[in-house]
Amino acid sequence: MDAGTYSISSEKSHTAAAARPPLQEAGTRPYMPSLSTGSRNPSAKCYGDRFIPDRSAMDMDMAHYLLTEPRRDKENAVAASPSKEAYRRLLAEKLLNNRTRILAFRNKPPVSENVSAAITASSHHAKLVKQRRHIPQSAERTLDAPELVDDYYLNLLDWGSNNVLSIALGDTVYLWDASSGSTSELVTIHEDSGPITSVNWAPDGHHIAIGLNSSDIQLWDTSSNRLLRTLRGVHEERVGSLAWNNNILTTGSMDGKIVNNDVRIRNHVVQTYEGHSQEVCGLKWSGSGQQLASGGNDNLLHIWDVSMASPMSTAGRNQWLHRLEDHMSAVKALAWCPFQSNLLATGGGGSDRCIKFWNTHTGACLNSVNTGSQVCALLWNKNERELLSSHGFTQNQLTLWKYPSMVKMAELSGHTSRVLFMAQSPDGCTVASAAADETLRFWNVFGDPEVAKPAAKASHTGMFNSFNHIR
Repeated sequence: MDAGTYSISSEKSHTAAAARPPLQEAGTRPYMPSLSTGSRNPSAKCYGDRFIPDRSAMDMDMAHYLLTEPRRDKENAVAASPSKEAYRRLLAEKLLNNRTRILAFRNKPPVSENVSAAITASSHHAKLVKQRRHIPQSAERTLDAPELVDDYYLNLLDWGSNNVLSIALGDTVYLWDASSGSTSELVTIHEDSGPITSVNWAPDGHHIAIGLNSSDIQLWDTSSNRLLRTLRGVHEERVGSLAWNNNILTTGSMDGKIVNNDVRIRNHVVQTYEGHSQEVCGLKWSGSGQQLASGGNDNLLHIWDVSMASPMSTAGRNQWLHRLEDHMSAVKALAWCPFQSNLLATGGGGSDRCIKFWNTHTGACLNSVNTGSQVCALLWNKNERELLSSHGFTQNQLTLWKYPSMVKMAELSGHTSRVLFMAQSPDGCTVASAAADETLRFWNVFGDPEVAKPAAKASHTGMFNSFNHIR
C-alpha cells in the first residue's frame, strides 16, 4: 500500500536527518577554517600561522647598500670634504630616489585614468539599473464565479475607469466596487433574452453596455441602477463583442456585422462594417479612436479606419483598411499597444496558438510567436514593455512576455480550465482573470513600486479581505 511505503520512507528520512548535521549539503565534508591569513585564492600556498615574506618583491642589492652605507660614512668621516658630501647627497637623490627603508615592498603601478573612469562609470550605471521587480506566482485572491458561461467567443468581464469590475454570470450582471469592497447585482434579464453574452464599460465609468443572446443591447446607468435604453434591430443574432469610442458604441455579432451606434440620438445606427462571414468575437478601438480592430471566427483580422467610413445615408459599403489572413483559427484576443499607436497584438484560437504583432499603418506582420496553446485574451502593461496572455488547453496559464524579445518572464498557474477573460484595473497594476473553472482570480502581475505607491498598493490588497464570493 502507498501509506505503508510512505511510513517506512518517512522513518528512514528521519534517521538520516538525525545522523547528518543540519544546514549541510549532501555528500560534502565538514567545513575547516584555514589557518592562513593571506589570500583566499585556492592556488595560493598555505604556511600555517607563520608569516614568510616573498623576497621576489625586494631589491636585495639596494638593501645591502643601505645597510653598509652608515658604516662607510663613519670610517671616512674625517677624510670627506664638503664638496664630496654634497656630491654624495645629490647622487643619492637622483639614483636612489631617497629610499631609506631596507625591507620595502615595491609600489603598485599607478592605475590608468581610463580604467579608473570605466570603473566609476560602471558603478554609476549599476546604481541606475532598475532592479527586476518581484512577480507573485500565485493569485492575490480567488473568488467564486458560478454559472460563468464557458464560451470562447463571448466577452463577459470588464474593469471600468471608476474602479468597478463587472462580470456576467448566466443571466445576471454583478458589479464589484474595488474602492469600497462592495458587491451588487445590476440586472438579471429574462431567460428568454439570456444568457448575457458581453459587457463593456463606457469611458466615463458610470454607464455600461450589455449584449444579449437575443441580439438586443442594453445601456445602463450604474450610479442609479437604471436602464437608459435598449437598442433593438441592430443585429440578427447574439451580440458577443462590444467596444466604446467616446459616444459611439460598436457592436459585433454572430451575424458577422459590425455596427457603430451613436447612443445620443434616436436613430443610433451610423455606420456598418461588413467583412466577416462568421461571428465577430473581438473588437478593440485604438487609443486615438482612429482605427478599429475586429477579429472573427472566420480566422480573419480586419483593420478599419475612421477616415474611410461612410455614413448610413449613402449606399456605399465601408471598406477595410487591411484584411489579414495569417491566423489559422478564430481571432478573439486583441490588444492595442499603449506606447506605440500603430502596434496591435492579436492571438489565435486552438488551431493557431500564435501571438502576432502588426503594424496597422502598413498591414505588415512584425512578429509571430507560437505559444503552444489557445490564446484567449491579451493585455499590455501600461508601465513597462510587457504583454500578458491567457491560455486554454493544456496548461490554462497566464504568461507574461517581455516585448519585443518575447522572452517569458513568468507563468502564472492556478486556474484548472481555460482562462477565457482578462481585465485590467485602472491603475494598471492588477489583472482579473475569469476561467471556465468558475473562479475569478486577481493577480498583481503588473505591480511596480515606482509606479504604484505603497499606499495605493495597500488599498488594492486590502479590498479583497471581506470577500470570498462574487455574489
